[in-house]
Amino acid sequence: MARRQLILIAAASAGLLALAGCAQSSSGGTGATAAPTSSAPAAAAAPAPFDGDPVQVTLVRQSGAGDYFTAWGAGATAQAAAANIELTVTDARNDNAKQASDLEQAIASKPDAIIVDHGQTDTIEPLIHQAIDAGIPVVVYDLALNDPTGVITTSQSDASMAQGVLDQLIADVGDGAKVGYVSATGFAPLDRRAEVWKKVVADHKLDQVFSTGKVTESTATDNIPLVDAALKQNPDVQAIFAPYDEITKGVVQAVQQNNLQDKVKVYGIDISNADIEVITGDGSPWVATSATDPSAVGAAVVRTLALSLAGELKEASVEFPAVTITQDFLAEKGIANVADLRDNEPSLLLSDVVTADWLPAVS
Repeated sequence: MARRQLILIAAASAGLLALAGCAQSSSGGTGATAAPTSSAPAAAAAPAPFDGDPVQVTLVRQSGAGDYFTAWGAGATAQAAAANIELTVTDARNDNAKQASDLEQAIASKPDAIIVDHGQTDTIEPLIHQAIDAGIPVVVYDLALNDPTGVITTSQSDASMAQGVLDQLIADVGDGAKVGYVSATGFAPLDRRAEVWKKVVADHKLDQVFSTGKVTESTATDNIPLVDAALKQNPDVQAIFAPYDEITKGVVQAVQQNNLQDKVKVYGIDISNADIEVITGDGSPWVATSATDPSAVGAAVVRTLALSLAGELKEASVEFPAVTITQDFLAEKGIANVADLRDNEPSLLLSDVVTADWLPAVS
């Protein structure tokens, strides 16, 4: 039986373990991971600037569809409250022009710091450097920068996430299998995952019979007809890699409506309550995913900023560990939601990642 594999990545700050949409709303998420609460009181007095009035931070988001992003925002909001941060949140929802305007307004308001969550490099990077030049510290999450000078960068280890789930794909279908790829370009995490996909295809002589996909405000729904058409032309495909959970859900529906769920295995990235429901559904072709807990990651990004402002962050780049989760593991453990998954895989909590005595992780 396939089992999960813990992905190890390089440590990137004091206290960061040496371990492992994509594309939001900052309020707690209906149907998503419950907003975390502080796991324990701080053991030490908070340093400046967290020992006085609330620190003013603006979170400028570029989210996509799905409860992953709601959970990420809930984690960020909860950690901000625990760290004496007053968090102002904007969300462009796949509108690049709006995100640029949001970031311009954030810079004009002169907060103590800015967090940028996702976005298009060409649109956002010049404004990030404008903020740095104005003396405003900036932390980015899952955003590719051509020049990261002066910026704290955070991300999931996309290469390790892709490698983990693709290792499972190879274990299941073997070298030379007929495979399909459903993704999009121009999004930093998807582009990083694509590089791993290309290498695995070459190394294992996979026969890629189709490549399609896009990211929209309705990603899952909008990918169904694309994958449906690809499956009708290639009904003998054995596995599909769809490295963003909203795309993965669209792929699953297309496979099922073509009655290929017993012949085609689907491999994704990311996890949420809705994702677990799909993976564990009767006859689901989604057999493995590689993921972090989105609420824990949102919280960890805020902690990264807090440690930076306190002068306690030793590196300018932080990656967050992930695990590969199989359908068999979820079934064996009776896991029905992310809370159950956390109980069975506590490393997802990131409780030892970018923390300090005065700054415990929320959980």
